[in-house]
Amino acid sequence: MHPVARLPEEWSAALAAQGERAFRALQVFRWIHAKGELDPARMSDLPPALRASLATGGLAPVLSVADVRRATDGTRKVLFRLHDGLTIESVLIPSVSGPGSAASDDADAAAAEDDDDAALPERVRVTQCISTQVGCAMGCVFCASGVAGLKRNLGPEEIVAQVLAGRAALEPGEELRNVVLMGMGEPLHNYDATARALRLLVHGQGVGLSTRRVTVSTSGLVPEIERLGRDFGGQIGLAVSLHAADDETRTRLMPINRKYPLGDLLEALRAYPLPARRRITIEYTLVAGSNDDVAGAKRLARVLRGIPVKINLIPMNPIDASTLGPPASGGVEAFQRVLLDAGYSCFVRRRRGDDVSAACGQLALLGAKPRVRVDRS
Repeated sequence: MHPVARLPEEWSAALAAQGERAFRALQVFRWIHAKGELDPARMSDLPPALRASLATGGLAPVLSVADVRRATDGTRKVLFRLHDGLTIESVLIPSVSGPGSAASDDADAAAAEDDDDAALPERVRVTQCISTQVGCAMGCVFCASGVAGLKRNLGPEEIVAQVLAGRAALEPGEELRNVVLMGMGEPLHNYDATARALRLLVHGQGVGLSTRRVTVSTSGLVPEIERLGRDFGGQIGLAVSLHAADDETRTRLMPINRKYPLGDLLEALRAYPLPARRRITIEYTLVAGSNDDVAGAKRLARVLRGIPVKINLIPMNPIDASTLGPPASGGVEAFQRVLLDAGYSCFVRRRRGDDVSAACGQLALLGAKPRVRVDRS
C-alpha cells in the first residue's frame, strides 16, 4: 500500500514494527493529509531516522501539475501527470455568488448544502471535481472521458493527492468547501480505491471534509450503490447520472443501462439509506433530439416519484467525439417547468469553464483519439 493511502491505525502498525512510539503515527498522517506535505525531509518535528525511513519507504509526491488552464469565469482545469506518464484532469470551481446564496445556483449544485452557509465568513467557496480513473469504460455518448476507453484505475493515493494539490493551489480568500467525484472515470467502477480515498478525505485529522460536502457520482452501478450505502451509512452524497426516464433512450445514451436497467437502478435509489433532510442528486444531461422533450420530462417526474431527489439539468456541453449538442434555451426552460410544476427542486447547471474544456462532460485524456464518433443516427 502506498504511504499516502494509509489510515492512522495503519501508520500505527507500520511504525510500531519499526520501534517508533505510538504518537508518531498521527504526526505522520497529519503531515501528509492535514498539511499536504509529501516530502519527509520537511517534516520538521520528526526525528531524522524516521524521516529517512519514510523516504526509503516510498513517501513522495504521487503526481505533478503538468498544466493549469484558467477560464474567464475563474474556473481552473488542472492537468496532473502520474508516475507512469499518464494524465488526468481535475477542476477547481470558485463560487460565483456571494455568501448565503443558494449553492444550487452554482456549478457545485450536486454537492450537499449545509444549513450554515449564510453564516460563513466572506470567503470564496471552491468546489473541486476530481477523477477516479484514467479514462472511463462506461461509454456515455455525451462525455469526453470515455472516448478512448479505460486506461487504468487510480490508486487511492492518486485520488487523494488531487485534493491535496488542489487545496495547495487555492488563491487568497478561497476555501475548499466541496469535493465531487465527477471527473474522469466512474468512481464505483473503482470501488475499493474510491472508498479508501473517501475515508481519508473525511478523516478528522486529515483533510477533514464533512461527509455532507463530498459527493460521489455514478452512472448507475447498482451493486456498488448498495455497497456505498452500507459502508458509509448514506452519509456520503450520491449523484446519479440518469439522463433518461425509459430504458430504450437510456441504453442509447448510456450503455451501462443494458446491465443495470432503469427499474433496478430506481429500486437501489429508493433503498439508499439517506439521513434526514438529505436528497439524492439526479443529473440529467439534455441532448437535443434525444431526451429533451416535454414527454420525457413528464416520464422523469413519474419515475422519480417517492424518491427524495433534487434534479440538475445539464445542457450538453460540446465534445469533439460527438455531433450531439444541447437543446435551445426555450427547450431547457420547458423541461424544467414540467419538473418544477410536479413539485421537484430542479436547477439548470450553470456552464462553468467551458472555454477551457473544463465543463461537465468535457474532461478527456490528453491526446486521446475517440473510439467512435457519435451522431444522432
